[in-house]
Amino acid sequence: MTAEPMGHAEWSPDPVKQKRAGYTVEDVLNLPDDAPRVELVDGVLVVVPSPAGGHQKINWRLVGWLDQNLPKGFEPQMAVGVLIDAGTTLEPDALILHSPVDLDHHYFDPDQVVVVVEIVSPGTKRRDRLVKPSLYAAAGIPHYWRVEQDPLHVFAYDLVDGEYRLVADTTEELVLSAPFEITLPIRDIAP
Repeated sequence: MTAEPMGHAEWSPDPVKQKRAGYTVEDVLNLPDDAPRVELVDGVLVVVPSPAGGHQKINWRLVGWLDQNLPKGFEPQMAVGVLIDAGTTLEPDALILHSPVDLDHHYFDPDQVVVVVEIVSPGTKRRDRLVKPSLYAAAGIPHYWRVEQDPLHVFAYDLVDGEYRLVADTTEELVLSAPFEITLPIRDIAP
């Protein structure tokens, strides 16, 4: 009786390259299909946890609502990234881009991005509340929306003098005049 191989080993980052902070956007684009979803921060790969069902439902409903209600000139997207610089990429839950959009791209430059949206989960609290907003702000992305779960709560921020300033805080209806007029009933995106 011989032992049968159990399949190939699961992908993981090269420890030397991680320690050197030597990963680039090109490396991320060339990861194997079985690699986990990652963000690149200053040359270091950060594995992004898979969102739970409620998180995904909120995102799916939000992007669907935006797709139906955004004015011309804007395009909602999900499961794509923002290219902050050659050593940093982020994967927001959703974003709104200036259209037209080249749908063959996975990463978009910050000047194409109008709004980034992060849906906070237990495993992403620190990154979504502190780390990612500062990176988005430094890249000049004009609007940041943070969605908290349980209860569903949306915080909208505008970039002012290099920092995000709170412009809306709601559990009922998100009403904004910038970057476009919007009235989003929060119940429409609830899981």
